[in-house]
Amino acid sequence: MQTCSTLASRIHALECSACGKPHSAFALQRVSECCQLPLLATYDLHEPLSKASICLTEGSMWRYREVLPLLHDENRVSLGEGFTPLLDLTRLAGRYDLHSLVLKDEGQNPTGSFKARGLSMAISKAKELGVEGCIVPTAGNAGVAMAAYCAKAGMRAVVAMPRHTPKAFREECYWYGAEVELIDGLINDCAAWVRHTNAGGELLDVSTLKEPYRIEGKKTMGYEIAEQLNWQLPDVILYPAGGGTGLIGIWKAFREMKALGWLPADARLPRMVAVQAANCCPLIETYAGRQANSHHYVGKPTIANGLAVPRPLGEALMLEVLRESRGTAVSITDEQMVEGMRELGRLEGLFVAPEGAAVWMAARHLLGTGWLRPDEQILLLNTGSGQKYLDNVEGQY
Repeated sequence: MQTCSTLASRIHALECSACGKPHSAFALQRVSECCQLPLLATYDLHEPLSKASICLTEGSMWRYREVLPLLHDENRVSLGEGFTPLLDLTRLAGRYDLHSLVLKDEGQNPTGSFKARGLSMAISKAKELGVEGCIVPTAGNAGVAMAAYCAKAGMRAVVAMPRHTPKAFREECYWYGAEVELIDGLINDCAAWVRHTNAGGELLDVSTLKEPYRIEGKKTMGYEIAEQLNWQLPDVILYPAGGGTGLIGIWKAFREMKALGWLPADARLPRMVAVQAANCCPLIETYAGRQANSHHYVGKPTIANGLAVPRPLGEALMLEVLRESRGTAVSITDEQMVEGMRELGRLEGLFVAPEGAAVWMAARHLLGTGWLRPDEQILLLNTGSGQKYLDNVEGQY
């Protein structure tokens, strides 16, 4: 009988997300060499794999290790990330006469956000592939997570973040020993600095979807949602989409589980809702047909720092998820986010990130339009702790 320590990854290859060209999963990769677009990991899902293979003694995202890309467990760089709780929002549901309203609280991850999942996986694979240092442009949480996991792995960490990023993010990076560069502008300006500074490729750029493994950590949210709901998926999932890795990853997990037989072949997957900030909503502009793509979109700062991503590399993949899932996209103002934070705090005792408040306000909006029905099971993704955002919302309670 296999034990948790002997379960092996079933990774097969990496494929270009645009044309499907295979790339080796056993060498250091960034974006696809053919299209310069994200690479996605594929696994051998044809051989039987029972749900019993889940390592039940592993209270983290690593319980699904056979569908994760790490080959050797000794390379795992972990702080206990994943398997965050699903919380029943009974008081909010009662106020709005909803059948079932649940929230997956990613703020309970190490470093206080869902970024811990992706960066744990990316840094683990970087360690496995001999990388000695990493660099990332960040709106806040990704930089903090990378700094923490690089510290755990003994790697150099360089973080570029907007100058207006709340102090808590900057200070935490310093505590983990990272080198921090403050940049005027948004995350795309930080990305330009990273490209210039790291032109020689000395450091591994772990920007969103510019390496293939952050998404593999993020997809574990999808596996957990299914397991925590006894393999019955909700009707709708609302997700705050900046770079979109989590949205894409959750959908990838659902498709993998169908291929494995962990979900019924005829199971109807959730409608996915991408929620963005009104100040920076490139996906919505493209989704609505007001622009061909976000390549030249110019955004503005928002209190939801993680949503200030004006030109997401994963835009096409996010649009594909919305189309396949029969979903939609909604923008929320900063003022609405504050209202949502206040309501979740006072009724449910949760101090969520503005991004998490945005998905609740999007749910309220969609209930008002009839796109969401009160008798549906609605799942909200809160991506981080509100404590990091005190500079942005001070005194607005």
